Amino acid sequence: MVSQLTPEEIAQLIVKRDRAFGPTVKRVGPPPKRRNAPLDKRFPALIESIASQLVSIKAADTIYARIVAICDGEVSPRSLAAAGFESIRSAGLSTTKAQAMLELSGHVLNGQINIEQHHKMPSSEVAKELMSVRGIGPWTAEMYLLFSLARQDVWPHLDYGVRAGWSSIHALPEMISIKELKAAGAVFAGVESHAAWYCWRALEHERQQFHKG
Repeated sequence: MVSQLTPEEIAQLIVKRDRAFGPTVKRVGPPPKRRNAPLDKRFPALIESIASQLVSIKAADTIYARIVAICDGEVSPRSLAAAGFESIRSAGLSTTKAQAMLELSGHVLNGQINIEQHHKMPSSEVAKELMSVRGIGPWTAEMYLLFSLARQDVWPHLDYGVRAGWSSIHALPEMISIKELKAAGAVFAGVESHAAWYCWRALEHERQQFHKG
């Protein structure tokens, strides 16, 4: 079973399934072990993902830091709900994002979304719960499954970094399309999350080389 493979074996499997990953795997080594985030980190991770949608990493970090301050250092469903729309919006969020955060808080507080059970639930059910919130789409759900729940079979084909990293790994003249990338991930069945991690590392390396040049 894929879940029983060591990081070294996962790296070998990815190269076996797509040899273009060989140089990247050789350069960065095996992928990190995936672990579930502590329960108290799951909700903040969702809020951070919502803040990160369609903005730069730097901007997302700034906005999230403001949200943490607004919540007096503890981002939770209760602290966010208590802060209210205007306060959350003032962190630099769009109306849609602020509303999504507050709706998520409400769904968690009333039990419509049961974060405590997510690690026991199929990925499709977790994603369905999260996407019941207006403003939470597949990308946010995938980031949560990948980073907070340590799922190994998430292929975030909508993510720009994965698209760019894949295109770099395969030396494509143009960025691979979302549709093409979705189909391409099928070859990594069971280890998609790790393949995505290598795509991010490839993009990171390309940017480093660009700045050096």
